[in-house]
Amino acid sequence: MLSIRYTLVSFPRQKNMLFLRSFMILFLSCITININLCFPSIPSSRKTLSIDGHFDFEDVHHAAKDFGNRYSFLPLAVLHPKSVSDIATTVKHVWQMGPRSELTVAARGHGHSLQGQAQAHRGIVINMESLQGPKMHIHAGNLPYVDVSGGELWINILRESLKHGLAPKSWTDYLHLTVGGTLSNAGISGQAFRHGPQISNVHQLEVVTGKGEVVNCSEKQNSDLFYSVLGGLGQFGIITRARISLEPAPEMVKWIRVLYTDFTAFARDQEKLISGESTFDYIEGFVIINRTGLLNNWRSSFNPQDPVQASQFKSDGRTLFCLELAKYFNPEETTVVNQEINSSLSQLNHIPSTLFQSEVPYIEFLDRVHISEIKLRSKGLWEVPHPWLNLLIPRSKIQSFAQEVFGNILTDTSNGPILIYPVNKSKWDNRTSVVIPEEDVFYLVAFLSSAIPSSTGSDGLDHILIQNKRILQFCEKARLGVKQYLPHYSTQGEWQAHFGSQWEVFIQRKSIYDPLAILAPGQTIFQKAIAYS
Repeated sequence: MLSIRYTLVSFPRQKNMLFLRSFMILFLSCITININLCFPSIPSSRKTLSIDGHFDFEDVHHAAKDFGNRYSFLPLAVLHPKSVSDIATTVKHVWQMGPRSELTVAARGHGHSLQGQAQAHRGIVINMESLQGPKMHIHAGNLPYVDVSGGELWINILRESLKHGLAPKSWTDYLHLTVGGTLSNAGISGQAFRHGPQISNVHQLEVVTGKGEVVNCSEKQNSDLFYSVLGGLGQFGIITRARISLEPAPEMVKWIRVLYTDFTAFARDQEKLISGESTFDYIEGFVIINRTGLLNNWRSSFNPQDPVQASQFKSDGRTLFCLELAKYFNPEETTVVNQEINSSLSQLNHIPSTLFQSEVPYIEFLDRVHISEIKLRSKGLWEVPHPWLNLLIPRSKIQSFAQEVFGNILTDTSNGPILIYPVNKSKWDNRTSVVIPEEDVFYLVAFLSSAIPSSTGSDGLDHILIQNKRILQFCEKARLGVKQYLPHYSTQGEWQAHFGSQWEVFIQRKSIYDPLAILAPGQTIFQKAIAYS
């Protein structure tokens, strides 16, 4: 058997950077109207590469930033593709350069990664939002769907599909993300208990593999690639097009919040609501730590069922748990929907005086986080470090987790929303690459912290990272069987532990679809290397 050993390229940093930048400019600068790129390093004496878009070598700093605002790795070039062919041609060239090239390729959507996952240090970043192809196409038949570019934003899909009275079934809480970005992870929100994550609502994909091949795949065609890419963290291909399931869209949403002081009652009610035929279409929850005037703040968007009792409720100094529910409806259904909601709420064990409700248009509800974004941007608090920690926790361990984390680790304050809600494993497809806990029901717990730059206090980056580390250490010590969502690890051993029994399949798929580890280097799962026998 031929044994191939891998070792990392190691040049002095400054010389290596200068060499690679010169190398890239030499190879990518033969630009005409059609942008012909000359690559003499390809085995043949000379080969010309034609693309419709363009490479940018100067304005690359934006591709070294993301929402996390903690990691910054400069690429040598940014590709602004006009077609899928541009992406395939570029990746294929890097593939043909072979294992002696350090070049890697990362697909960048709306830049919402947290830890440099969509960056490519000294490589090529593909600006997926530049991708132009067939326009968004909506098929409004018995099984409606929409065909969209991998660089399209979910908010645009919502706006366009609503013109046909349709909408995707499963969402993320924030809609200004690209299709390719969320499908490479999972895409989770309060609809996941019923419809599963976004990766459970895809019929077909078009993918550019790490060899530069353009492949159409689905459950019945190239199915291994299809399931590899879904939740595959960009390791097996770049999603350039997707066919997404749609359903009839409602006009309005009943939006409801109630509070609990007891976590056990809160979790029991959440689990009751996601089992069987739930009245509600969206079920989430969040943790509130030491907030003053909480219900008064809600009054700007919600109406209390009992204003007098609500005004007497004091949240000061307490840890509270908020159950957030939504029921979709059309105006002619108002009476029946109100009866269903009242019946369901009567079976819950929330604090009666804390029942708040609101009625909003469907699009306003789904795009609710963007309203917060606008406010934070106006205050200069959006582009700050976001040391988020997202965990998937088995139902049997959620009590132990809550007792330690909300009782001992996070006691004084939180630096952003803390989401917590259960989902049903039966709605997730185990053929995809995403890693989830073993139990039939598990919780998403998301610590969505924002750090104040230069602060050394409890709202500073260092303090939040220490808290995150304490949470992870407790999970490991207590053997809770927790899996990270939007994971990030620094060693392959940690990645192996994350994937567990799925690790061997993950490696095998990598060897088939991206054997040189060209794609998504920012995930730090695999590292491109020089091979010698």
